[in-house]
Amino acid sequence: MESPDGSGAGGFFEARYVAFLETITHLRPSLHRYCARMTGSVLDGEDVVQDALFQAYRKLDTFDDARPLAPWLFRIAHNRCIDFLRRRGVREEAEAGVETPDSVVPVDPPGRALGRAVEHLVLTLPPMERACVLLKDVFDYSLEEIAELVDSSVGGVKAALNRGRSKLAALPERAPAPRAASVEMVQLLDLYVERFNRRDWNGLRELIADDARLRVADRFGGRLTESPYFGNYERMSAWRMAVGEVDGAPAIITLQRGADAWTPRSVVRVELADQHIVRIVDYTHCPWVLPAALSVRVGDRP
Repeated sequence: MESPDGSGAGGFFEARYVAFLETITHLRPSLHRYCARMTGSVLDGEDVVQDALFQAYRKLDTFDDARPLAPWLFRIAHNRCIDFLRRRGVREEAEAGVETPDSVVPVDPPGRALGRAVEHLVLTLPPMERACVLLKDVFDYSLEEIAELVDSSVGGVKAALNRGRSKLAALPERAPAPRAASVEMVQLLDLYVERFNRRDWNGLRELIADDARLRVADRFGGRLTESPYFGNYERMSAWRMAVGEVDGAPAIITLQRGADAWTPRSVVRVELADQHIVRIVDYTHCPWVLPAALSVRVGDRP
């Protein structure tokens, strides 16, 4: 059997790996959109996608080449979303209502033109209903495909769709509510942005724990001290940062200078412990993240 390091039948695995890369190149924005709506955050969604793709790569030698790659990747991502929601303490919701009569007939779908409205409201649903509505009404999967993806029966999918669509039809459209941020987090984000924009790299490092971790999506994962992270930004004068919100959560927005103004381009998320930054996640190399957000607010200070 082949292994992900290319040993054994290397040529066979190389062909499979090329197919894997080609598939995720086209599939990734949709995969991210699904995971973002399942988790309620474009940033959490991207983290889930990266974990799912890494898991898929490690399991690539077990993939059945007679089957299409895309549904396999979607199922791995779906399961990672459920794991994420379980860790957030909503496992009971994820499993609620799965055992329902197979005879329930789904109501008429809301239609493709209402896709974005569905995405605004879908977080009000338990994860099973949320997944079925997204996969059917946003991504247009068949009932049989959805049943395989969410490990259910066609009847179970029909029932979840019926419940989810009925609940959505009774709700007004609304934007995601802002999530409360601690005073400590707001102050630290302000300091981070101020020192970054002054190119005060020593002052910036004072805000960061010695063992802080860094993740630059698709490029680097490890200790911040082992990366040229700030050095790379120091060489690029066309970048600034601002405090803002993405999908209602506090975040740092990166801005790129254009001909007439600074334009939001990406997001940086920081995590805090003991009054220091312990983790930085930079999504600069994931251009699909910011456009996928349901709401973005950039602060007054560029």
